[in-house]
Amino acid sequence: MSEMKYTQDHEWVRAEGDAATIGITDHAQTALGDVVFVDLPEVGREVTAGEAIAVVESVKAASDVYAPIAGRIVEVNAALVDDPGLINREPTGEGWFFRIEASEPAAIAALMDEAGYAAFVESQS
Repeated sequence: MSEMKYTQDHEWVRAEGDAATIGITDHAQTALGDVVFVDLPEVGREVTAGEAIAVVESVKAASDVYAPIAGRIVEVNAALVDDPGLINREPTGEGWFFRIEASEPAAIAALMDEAGYAAFVESQS
């Protein structure tokens, strides 16, 4: 399994060849509370880094999910439509949101590593 990278918007990114799997962090799902709905992007959609491309709704709030890298959506996790609670139960596993074929794979390396993300979260407390 490859190393995870993180964004300041609380997404995680796991590179897998020229594609990357994206989800929200455990910190994000904890802050949201029980997730009740997910609106996923269309497969084939071209996205830019930082663009809001999905929505996650919980009993507390609705929140955008952003594209951490530029590229094309190549897959979405359809299981989340029927069972959005997967995000709470397995945020960094089966609760992933979508996969992006990166237009610039090197952009993934520029994201925060686990220690950097932990320091960022701590600084926000």
